Amino acid sequence: MKIKYKIALSYSISAFVLLNTFAILAYYFSAQSRKAEYLERLEYRARSIANVIIEDDHVKVDLLRKLDKTTFQDLYKETILVYDPAYDLLYSNIKDTAIRTSRHLLDYIKKNGEYSHERDNGELVGVYYTEGKVSVIVLVTSFDKYGHQNLQNLRQILIIEIIVAVILLVVIGYVFAGGMVRPIDNLVRQVRTINASNLQGMTVTAKGRDEISQLGANFNTMLKRLSNAFDLQKSFVSNASHELRTPLASIISQLQVALSKERSAEVYQDILTSVLEDAQHLSDLSNGLLQLAQSGLDEQQFVFTEVRIDELLLDMSNLIKLKRAPASPGAEAQKSARVDISFLKVPELDTELICEGNESLLKVLFLNLLDNALKFSADNTTFVTIDFTPKNIQVQVKDNGIGIAPEDLEKIFEPFYRGSNSHQVRGHGLGLSICKRIVQLHKGQIVVSSIQGQGTTFTVTLPHQHQ
Repeated sequence: MKIKYKIALSYSISAFVLLNTFAILAYYFSAQSRKAEYLERLEYRARSIANVIIEDDHVKVDLLRKLDKTTFQDLYKETILVYDPAYDLLYSNIKDTAIRTSRHLLDYIKKNGEYSHERDNGELVGVYYTEGKVSVIVLVTSFDKYGHQNLQNLRQILIIEIIVAVILLVVIGYVFAGGMVRPIDNLVRQVRTINASNLQGMTVTAKGRDEISQLGANFNTMLKRLSNAFDLQKSFVSNASHELRTPLASIISQLQVALSKERSAEVYQDILTSVLEDAQHLSDLSNGLLQLAQSGLDEQQFVFTEVRIDELLLDMSNLIKLKRAPASPGAEAQKSARVDISFLKVPELDTELICEGNESLLKVLFLNLLDNALKFSADNTTFVTIDFTPKNIQVQVKDNGIGIAPEDLEKIFEPFYRGSNSHQVRGHGLGLSICKRIVQLHKGQIVVSSIQGQGTTFTVTLPHQHQ
């Protein structure tokens, strides 16, 4: 069922129940008011009769008969019964009918002074009246013809009004519901036209300040994010294909040259060394792609434990040596790396240096930052400073290399992006993008500042408690 039909149906049912409730209450209170008013009238009638027939301590029944023949009886189907205290019938306006009155009823009236009751054929009121030394019991029964007729008319009017109101409510509810969901229908029609081929620059129109306009604004934001994600994916696939194709093409071409004719052992060794370097570059690229994919996983996929950042950084020197080892026994060894670690202030507690995170990912984070800094440092040295606050721990990795151009700073964390002045250094542009995703997984921040010709500083801020 469509939403507008649900809204119209819910609105109609709610209004119908409300109208019925008010109609039933109106009818009920009208019936109670009629009953109370008519019983009060019968009671007044009974007391008036008792007051008329008692005179000079005697019961004047003849006077009541005379009045009965004239204008005294003005109630519909009225019956009057008058008893003395001994329950002997003194007067009755009923002719040719056996009169039976319950003794329990007469006892109750004599004891309590009055009695009123509604019956199917009318209302009954009895009073015990005393004047001087004379007492009588007067019973008056009558049917409120006009009162019941008015109630019946009221019931018919209420039923007709409810039927008409329900019809109007259904029509009005449908019209209002259609107007309420019209922006949603417009939104749906616009969304149907959006696909992967025309996602770029597409937006939906949603005016106003209600929830639907907020939905449209959020949808536009989502479209923009999807468009950026698609562009990033296309760029990633294109760059990954290019980066993978280059070392493979180099390996294939060198092997083809080596197989084209017989060569000396020294030439074969040089070719194999070059192929090994390309294979190592290909391995580094594959590992980088795997790390990038892993860093894009949901944080719930990882186990977070307490990690001492200072101890983790001290272990980086061995990992740096292994990563920067020569590709083959005959290859030229790289300059020895030097990592200078210092504290801005002395920690008093071990908890000040603890970060709740995934140790494997944090090793990848700082290994990439340190290796990147060492590659661009002229003296193969990087400086690491550790600082902390009650909520965060901050690590700065600084080099004295060539720096980063200002126009490259905003794009330096994008996959496969490399600065304009970094092409002479071997790399594939994945390390910093991996670092950023790892920091985001740990609810932290990473920022970069650089001065060309003087060096670059990466600042990583990680919270003590992962939230």
